[in-house]
Amino acid sequence: MAKYYCILFDADNTLLNFDVAESKALAETLVNYGIEPDAETVQTYRTINEELWRQLEKGQIKREKLMAERFTRFLKAVDAAGDGAEMNRFYLEQLSTHPDLMGPEVLDVLRELSEVATLAVVTNGFQKVQTRRLAESGILNFMEDVFVSEKMDAEKPNRKIFDAALRALGVENREHVLMVGDGLSSDIQGGANAGLDTCWYNPNHAENPGKVVPTYEIADLKELYPLVMEQEELVNVGLKNRRHQC
Repeated sequence: MAKYYCILFDADNTLLNFDVAESKALAETLVNYGIEPDAETVQTYRTINEELWRQLEKGQIKREKLMAERFTRFLKAVDAAGDGAEMNRFYLEQLSTHPDLMGPEVLDVLRELSEVATLAVVTNGFQKVQTRRLAESGILNFMEDVFVSEKMDAEKPNRKIFDAALRALGVENREHVLMVGDGLSSDIQGGANAGLDTCWYNPNHAENPGKVVPTYEIADLKELYPLVMEQEELVNVGLKNRRHQC
């Protein structure tokens, strides 16, 4: 028997290439506000943004504070005038227009996995931005549902977002659920907090500090096949109507 009938995916830097999308959206935003998007300026924003997201994941700040402050702090750091909240709104609108995939194989992998399991996305971020990117990338075609932290009022690694997702999906036995994502502190820790097996997507072979230990580690999404499929299904990759009955 295949073990996993439900796979929860992170979105950014697991299915969608957030780094590429962020670079495009940030450059567009800076140019719009008359700021040169050179490497140092971009890194200044990213340092501020990443610190605020870490605080959000730890429950130290609210989402509204992150949105209000990241560009306000950035403008102060680069000694530029402007309205940080307005700049944030412009940036999010630009970000929503960039549905870059992590690679050309992503949709093929999701298509195969959707034949044997229920797929859903559990992502931190903003509802409008994430749903638009997931839809325009084609990912949404293979998902039973999408659960975005802004709408669910909980960020990974809080188990609340996982609990709500599994209730909505009608999943009761968590032994048959696998959480897949690139973030050790958000995806893997969050999955563990919710009592789920986890799979760390680590295409760049980053070192794991060891504080958070995933059930599995993969460098290619196709490595999910043997974790989810039965032997005869592995042989029949490419065929349709192979959904597990449970």
